[in-house]
Amino acid sequence: MLKYELIPAQLLHEGLIEESNLFSPGVPDEEEILWTHDKSYWEHLRDLTLPPREQRRTGFPLSAKLIEREIRIAKGTIDGCNYAKQFGIAFNVAGGTHHAGTNWGEGFCLLNDQAIAANYLLNNNLASSILIIDLDVHQGNGTAQIFENNPKVFTFSMHGANNFPFRKERSDLDIPLPDGVEDDKYMQLLKKTLPSLIGQQQPDFIFYLSGVDVLATDKLGKMALSNAACKERDRFVFEQCIRNKIPVQVSMGGGYSPNIKDIVDAHCNTYRVANELYF
Repeated sequence: MLKYELIPAQLLHEGLIEESNLFSPGVPDEEEILWTHDKSYWEHLRDLTLPPREQRRTGFPLSAKLIEREIRIAKGTIDGCNYAKQFGIAFNVAGGTHHAGTNWGEGFCLLNDQAIAANYLLNNNLASSILIIDLDVHQGNGTAQIFENNPKVFTFSMHGANNFPFRKERSDLDIPLPDGVEDDKYMQLLKKTLPSLIGQQQPDFIFYLSGVDVLATDKLGKMALSNAACKERDRFVFEQCIRNKIPVQVSMGGGYSPNIKDIVDAHCNTYRVANELYF
């Protein structure tokens, strides 16, 4: 949790951003949540009545502060979409809560921020074709389930085959990777896949989940990527967005290296690359 404070602090310290580049989200309208999540599930969260078994699945004890945090994260991603349409790119320092499905939460995810924001764009006629690029080490199972019958949203997840969640959903495109995958193989697959995928789908908006739990140092990841390769991954994704003139909203996703400096540096690299390419 500490990384959410340290990332903006580090970016300010480097002079990469100014205070004016930061925004604090409010809360979304309940209707905006219900475009994505089941009404009964949302009301259980809102009223703090989620059954204990379902609470345990999320990994968090339910509290009013937790629910406020979740809905502000979702609103931050919604706001980020509007900024991305204006400036080409925008970030949520948190977010990437891709394990939350229509009527469930799990894996530290209660509401799916990028799914909520994607439905916000569609329902307000701000986008008609959306691509979600999920490069967190864990499959975006909740996102896949939410959009499984929605042809306007294409879900792409490149993740560890043997990692959580152990019951996978079906994304529009899944690339499951073996344990211990290294830099060259990972980047080869991404470079082979992403340009043609964008060409086929012709999205007018992209969501990018830039988890850094792909690092070799990550205690939950089971992959073997270097910090340099993780940074190259981000650069390649942004280059495709720029080349195709598609706005992109970025949520940070997971990162669980034992040394907090490794996590923060890898996440900050995503901002460093974006700053270099966009500004």
